[in-house]
Amino acid sequence: MKIAIAGSSGRMGRMLIEAVLASGDLRLHGALDVASSPLLGQDAGSFLGRQTGVPITADLDTALSGADVLVDFTRPEGTMAHLQACERLGVKAVIGTTGFSDAQKAQIAAHAQRVALVMAPNMSVGVNVVLRLLDVAARALSQGYDIEVIEAHHRHKVDAPSGTALKMGEVLAAALGRDLKDCAVYAREGHTGEREPSTIGFATVRGGDIVGDHTVLFAGTGERIEITHRSNSRAGYAQGSLRAARFLAQRDRGLYGMEDVLGL
Repeated sequence: MKIAIAGSSGRMGRMLIEAVLASGDLRLHGALDVASSPLLGQDAGSFLGRQTGVPITADLDTALSGADVLVDFTRPEGTMAHLQACERLGVKAVIGTTGFSDAQKAQIAAHAQRVALVMAPNMSVGVNVVLRLLDVAARALSQGYDIEVIEAHHRHKVDAPSGTALKMGEVLAAALGRDLKDCAVYAREGHTGEREPSTIGFATVRGGDIVGDHTVLFAGTGERIEITHRSNSRAGYAQGSLRAARFLAQRDRGLYGMEDVLGL
């Protein structure tokens, strides 16, 4: 499969390029970056001391024409532009970008009627197994337990709570028969009064180079249960993304999640 990478000079982009080059069944086909990148024109593998013959470009047609799948971990506005080009050129996409508005999510669903997409707030296989565990735990601990979602990321992350934390909240709320929009609490300050038992709280930490930590706390009387996932590197995200790309080989259209990729 021929893979194009968006945000190719960023931390995640470089991890994806390295993973593609190390795979036995995928080939690096295109490398996208913003027009202001000082690395435009350089070989996409130069940071590894390798020559791939794939230059970093800001031109969508150059990077995407002939590609099978685009893997995109960028910003919402960039991803939306990339998807328009993917639809026009018949390129499938794996979307790891987070922070989409409801209107943008609706546009993505419309794109999926014409081209196959995998979209997930977290491409890690481990995180997606945790999501299934949270569904089981929330159903069993639906009475007498307060639920809090705590997440930590590096200082450069621009959205909060993280897409993964929000996905965890959605899974928890659905398991409890609630709508996250009605029960989420994103901030506490001053005289808040007692905790409403039906709420799901979120706490956000930003600092240093934390790749991504997520904990869901079920706090009951006399005990608490914590389900935690910690990412020590972006390698897990990259490997999950390539697994999603391979999944798309047999799909022509439709919007899929990592639960589909993993058969969960």
